[in-house]
Amino acid sequence: MDLARTYIGEKVLEQGLKFIVKEPVNNIEKMIEWVEKLPMPEHHKKNVCNVKKFLQNKDTNWYKLAERLLTEIDPHVKEKFAVNFFLNANFFGVQKQMENAKKLGYSVPWAILIDPTERCNLNCIGCWAGNYQRKEELSFELLDRILTEAEDLGIYFIIMSGGEPLLRKDDIIKLAEKHNSMGFHLFTNGTLIDDDLIKEMKRVGNITVAFSIEGFEETTDRRRGKGVFKKVMEAMDKMRKAGLLYGVSVTYTRYNTEELASEEFVNMLVDKGVAFAWYFTYIPIGKDVDLEMMATPEQRAYMYDKILEYRKTKPIFIMDFWNDGEASNGCIAGGRRYLHINAQGEVEPCAFVHYSTCNIKNVSLKEALGSPLMKAYQKRQPFNMNMRRPCPLIDNPEMLKEIVEESGAYSTQLHADETAAEFAEKLKPYAQKWGELADRIWYETHGDQKQISGEVKS
Repeated sequence: MDLARTYIGEKVLEQGLKFIVKEPVNNIEKMIEWVEKLPMPEHHKKNVCNVKKFLQNKDTNWYKLAERLLTEIDPHVKEKFAVNFFLNANFFGVQKQMENAKKLGYSVPWAILIDPTERCNLNCIGCWAGNYQRKEELSFELLDRILTEAEDLGIYFIIMSGGEPLLRKDDIIKLAEKHNSMGFHLFTNGTLIDDDLIKEMKRVGNITVAFSIEGFEETTDRRRGKGVFKKVMEAMDKMRKAGLLYGVSVTYTRYNTEELASEEFVNMLVDKGVAFAWYFTYIPIGKDVDLEMMATPEQRAYMYDKILEYRKTKPIFIMDFWNDGEASNGCIAGGRRYLHINAQGEVEPCAFVHYSTCNIKNVSLKEALGSPLMKAYQKRQPFNMNMRRPCPLIDNPEMLKEIVEESGAYSTQLHADETAAEFAEKLKPYAQKWGELADRIWYETHGDQKQISGEVKS
């Protein structure tokens, strides 16, 4: 069901889409006025007001980003992104999620991360999925069923990872075509993107991708394999020429934080037409676990300072999955705003938390959202009143131990060679060091912890 057409009607929607397609830059103010008239909750009104403030100033980086996207993106892709992502997934989908959550008594997430396959054509060092079996896949019929149930709950944003999701590109195109009111976002190594796939993505219009790179060519190829960086750059050029929307996914470690945080790297992304960037810190789970690969607490703080700087100056939208805890009010996983279904069908709280209490092959999505693991997760959120310490894995590892023990969760990894308690103990020194630094940063920004604890809501 297309929520946008259901909630506001075909004629009103067509009026808004005309602003996007015909002379979009000249119609930015009219677009904002159109959005302001839509029915929405109070927090969305505040967001629209903030966007309006930025877009009214043509000298801001946000205006320049909007101008670039409105002029470079294919008209059909723009329409699909506007309707599926902004209206269906955000404006009206969130309202439906909240209504369903109230009825069910537990959270309905904004997005679902699904792995259609464990298989991958690369063998990257430190892959978070590297300790799965690397052979499991979800059938097309099961994926179709999950997406249908997601729509019924108001979930209209589907993220796919793996493994390499584009090993299932034909099925993904079919799913995007059938569920044409949803937005599909793929985390991909980029090496399988060819002219035929680009043509199909342009036809369906509702697929975006995030290319995984580690920095510039030498750094990327060292972790992902020789020639990978050049293939990604070529794929970006082809997608830009076709008018498609794409971003990057980067993982900062002890060895590449400064490179990924550099202005030179961010400028390269902008020059390549990248619209958004996901920044992840390395998590020691999966293949070739190495605590020494983790960014130091000082590097983690430095990275977020640089991201905040670029948000004020660069025409690219950058998200930091861990450090943006203040914006998301803590951890968003565990079904609160997202969860993970791996290629075995195991329903996990997060792509980095490899535990489950149910398999989607045996339960409905609604039942999975109300599983003991998700409930144990949600009742502890936020895991820390300091939003710079949102994660139950690397920031508050004792919480992971509690959640696993309370819910009776089992490990979903191929080699479950340590318990949750042992893993928590291993991460304890890092969590303590980061906690000391993060508390100092939080205190300097927000004042005494006791003064702000009452303001935090799960």
